[in-house]
Amino acid sequence: MDKWGAVLLTVFAGSLVAMQAPINSMLGRSVGTFAAASLSFAIGLTVLIGITLVAGSGGFANLGEAGDLKWYYLTGGVLGAIYVTSVLVSVRTLGAGGVTAATIAGQLTMSVVLDRSGLLGLDERALTPQRLVGILLLAAGTFLIVRE
Repeated sequence: MDKWGAVLLTVFAGSLVAMQAPINSMLGRSVGTFAAASLSFAIGLTVLIGITLVAGSGGFANLGEAGDLKWYYLTGGVLGAIYVTSVLVSVRTLGAGGVTAATIAGQLTMSVVLDRSGLLGLDERALTPQRLVGILLLAAGTFLIVRE
């Protein structure tokens, strides 16, 4: 996949994430916060198991290799659970735009820190003035969206 194809795919996926918070919030109002987060993950897990079995990429044959990784490479699901549960609640206060803006601000800030430090197997990337301006502009945009 080329760079711009990857950008378009990620923009599309991001648009789906923006829908996730209000969908899960309504589910949470119906069944409770943690039950909604659990149900959301259970449905997602079911879909991913189906995709893994159908995709023909070896299925679960290499799953045992995860045992060779450092523990923190197995925390992605925990991080996702924290995110889904927190936005499930905060969307009621911030709205979809506010939650999305705050999410992207947090993602960008942490990703720049990770890039700069080379943590989690990433190649180190410089902390440039352009990146700092990007973070500041995103913070300003988040403030403008949630200040109502």
